[in-house]
Amino acid sequence: MNTLKKLLGVIWMILSPITVAFLVYETVIKYQEALPHAKANTLLQWSIILLIFIPIAIGLFIFGKYAFENEFNTED
Repeated sequence: MNTLKKLLGVIWMILSPITVAFLVYETVIKYQEALPHAKANTLLQWSIILLIFIPIAIGLFIFGKYAFENEFNTED
């Protein structure tokens, strides 16, 4: 079980920055599409998505780090 926890910890630590980078990339694309047409709704929507998801991704990374370092080991 500890091996599974370590493996999932590594996966979460890798997945977290990849998803943030993907969201930032998508936000830039949406901004470039929306700016010529001045759609404030699109700009506001993607800004809120980033503001909400970045702390979640940071927490996912921290959780993965703790899982990788066996901080959740129940055996004493």
